[in-house]
Amino acid sequence: LAGTVPEEPRCTVERADASLTYSLFLQRFAFSRPVILGGVTDNSAFRALCTREKLLAAFGPFPVRLSTANTYSYRKVDVPFQEYVEHLLKPQDPARLGSDTLYFFGDNNFTEWGPLFQHYVPPPFRIPGTSPAYSFGIAGSGSGVPFHWHGPGFSEVIFGRKRWFLYPPDKTPHFHPNETTLAWLQHTYPTLPPAQRPLECTLRPGEVLYFPDRWWHATLNLDTSVFISTFLG
Repeated sequence: LAGTVPEEPRCTVERADASLTYSLFLQRFAFSRPVILGGVTDNSAFRALCTREKLLAAFGPFPVRLSTANTYSYRKVDVPFQEYVEHLLKPQDPARLGSDTLYFFGDNNFTEWGPLFQHYVPPPFRIPGTSPAYSFGIAGSGSGVPFHWHGPGFSEVIFGRKRWFLYPPDKTPHFHPNETTLAWLQHTYPTLPPAQRPLECTLRPGEVLYFPDRWWHATLNLDTSVFISTFLG
């Protein structure tokens, strides 16, 4: 389902393709700046399992844990996956606070969802001393998570488009922790001088974004989206 959120054609995140070697990844990006990787994975088999029909058939009655879409996600709600898809998976209301917006991402039951994740091909790069953990999500157009930070990781879009905003660790963005990314984009973003704007880009299916440790980032789904992240902890 296409959303009504405009796509910014400008991309200020560096891109790399499958010719990027592991040593160059470590040297140029792993500890210093984000990069969008194209052509490094082929997840067509995983994508075929992530259609609405396939996911509902496989996981419809299973409960999923939803988080509130604010910087400090305290509230968790468990609902059957089918209820989330059929009743809660809607475009973001710009007037709704993050604490009132439920978002399916990250709290995955690996006993139930593990067989699906076995088909996912993760990016080929790792950070020494870390191990990967998957976070799978589905969200409506205009939804997203406001600015926050954690350890390094990769994020791949399976269906839809996802817009990313990133700041380095030493440049704290101006935002309200209970304001949705959509509200921030509408109210705060237009007031930012060029020097204070984040790095940003729109991720499309098959593209993978890498973000380093402690980089601030916010996300905005331009369409109803399916996505998966590989956190390196």
